[in-house]
Amino acid sequence: MFSRSYLKTSLLALALSGVFSVSAAAQPVKDAPIGKFAADQIRHIATYFPGRMAGSPAELLTADYLKQQFSKMGYQSDIRSFNTRYLYSSKDGKKNWNNVTASSVIAARNGDRPKQIVIVAHFDTYTPQSDADLDNNLGGLTLQGVDDNASGIGVMLELAERLKNIPTAYGLRFVATSAEELGSQGALNYLQRMSVEEKQNTLLVINLDSLITGDRLYFNAGRNTPPQMAKQSRDRALDIAHRYGIAAAVNPGSKRHPKGTGCCSDQEVFDTAGIPVLSVEATNWSLGDKDGYQQRAVSPHFPQGVTWHRPQYDNLQYLERYLPGRIDKRSRESVQILLPLIKELAQAHPPKAPKKK
Repeated sequence: MFSRSYLKTSLLALALSGVFSVSAAAQPVKDAPIGKFAADQIRHIATYFPGRMAGSPAELLTADYLKQQFSKMGYQSDIRSFNTRYLYSSKDGKKNWNNVTASSVIAARNGDRPKQIVIVAHFDTYTPQSDADLDNNLGGLTLQGVDDNASGIGVMLELAERLKNIPTAYGLRFVATSAEELGSQGALNYLQRMSVEEKQNTLLVINLDSLITGDRLYFNAGRNTPPQMAKQSRDRALDIAHRYGIAAAVNPGSKRHPKGTGCCSDQEVFDTAGIPVLSVEATNWSLGDKDGYQQRAVSPHFPQGVTWHRPQYDNLQYLERYLPGRIDKRSRESVQILLPLIKELAQAHPPKAPKKK
């Protein structure tokens, strides 16, 4: 898919930009306002790693950057490469398979017990899969992917940073997947490498995807998530949101997606396997086909009601101009809800009282 000259040029340019930029997004979060670290990471990833298509130089450099971030936090971190492919459709009716080697990033910390909570977010941007995609300016090298899905990665990184020194009964695992835009291949690869015991010990998979553009935050369970876990995760998230005055909801229900369940991202891979899931997204399930794909009302600035896969809209300059303050607001809200939720689910130990002198 990528020529040798393009690979060399892109790797050099991106590597140089990374050298001068890594420290800018790595400020300590201890005394920072909640959500700031996430927002900084979102802007950093969108600015320095556009065009994060599975198998591209930008994707590989992003994976390396994320590994470094997790390692600095003290997590066991690794890049996991895997081979996948996608079908490309030409105008002349021909269809050809394109092979790519994609790279996901996994960071982990054990708890006191074998059970674990997995937090997932994909970092790849949309890969054009047809001549029609190219004609419609979908995906490609200029797509910053702020909403889809630097937003989920930024929130994941702040959660990891804020949880790094908190002892928990259950283990925490952060999985930054690639090839989500090619049919959740990164999530599928991760699932296939899980042992039977690890699947059984996974209390919940929380998937973070597209948190900026949509009208409100949604928290949905999986079709196969047991009611008790849906109550402890989805319903509890809504309780926390309402406590903070944050607008949050669940899918109101449709023929394809029962009330309170989600779709169309990495969590479906785990849901199909019978692992409990919680999906977190920003969209509007009451618009359009009511399937969660239309993120907001159609307007002059958002003529399709979406920014997904569109370089002209899903970039920092456009979103900061037409949704001012949204990146900071959603970063703050997402962490405000998810941090206490994960602490509860992972059974965080209360801080020890200081010893008397």
